[in-house]
Amino acid sequence: MVKIEEAAIQDCQKLIALGKSTFSTSHGHSAAPQNIQEYMDANFTVTKLLPELLDKNCIYSLIYMDDSLAGYSKITLNATHLQINSSQATKLDRLYLDQNFYGKDLGKKLMHHNFRLSQEKQQLGMWLYVWKENKRAVNFYQKMDFKIVGEDDFRITDTHSNPNFIMYREY
Repeated sequence: MVKIEEAAIQDCQKLIALGKSTFSTSHGHSAAPQNIQEYMDANFTVTKLLPELLDKNCIYSLIYMDDSLAGYSKITLNATHLQINSSQATKLDRLYLDQNFYGKDLGKKLMHHNFRLSQEKQQLGMWLYVWKENKRAVNFYQKMDFKIVGEDDFRITDTHSNPNFIMYREY
């Protein structure tokens, strides 16, 4: 059975552990190990996540399969970007699945959940960054009707960044 629920403050440690694990799986080979570790140490912390969990424009959702945490997402409402011609667009900041749950349509279910949340908040579309070399993710987003609208560099550390696509889906 699949269940999706909004994350709460008490889920902070779950988000940190799963965020580090899934980021390492999807991006671990994109930079030197110390750069990946530096990024994770800076971005998957209670200090970083707690204010986001309290922010009404930031929504974390947890997806469970048979009572096991399988992944999570983070969306930010009203997130502007120069490449996106709308001030009412949601940014998909994260959509992470534990690799043990790949191939079970959980990413699709979580994405549709985020589309629904976004539309309920009168958002006109959703945009995201995706690492160009993450072919699995790029293909997934294209299947979800996202279009490439630009490029940007995702900063891992002060000395390393990865080329990303900016993708957008209008509702």
